[in-house]
Amino acid sequence: MKNDAQLQADVEQELRWEPSVRAEQIGVSVKSGVVELDGNVDSYYEKWAAERAAMRVSSVKAVASEIKVELPSSATRSDEDIARTAMNHQMLITGHGD
Repeated sequence: MKNDAQLQADVEQELRWEPSVRAEQIGVSVKSGVVELDGNVDSYYEKWAAERAAMRVSSVKAVASEIKVELPSSATRSDEDIARTAMNHQMLITGHGD
């Protein structure tokens, strides 16, 4: 069985090998075989990929993810934008283009 320092190094290496993850954005700590990931990423897919990469490492017992997804400002929508889109979608479905 690997000690925590070895396990941390292996998880960090696995993150660097994962092409959909920017490993420099993710911190890794290990305690008793449990890996904690933290940092900020641009998408839920990248968060998921980092978690999956950590689980691929042998001797990892569990992964606790504290990774936060910070969507680019261009992907952020206000409540008004969401309501307008929902209303437009409803009009398309019902055929009421009033």
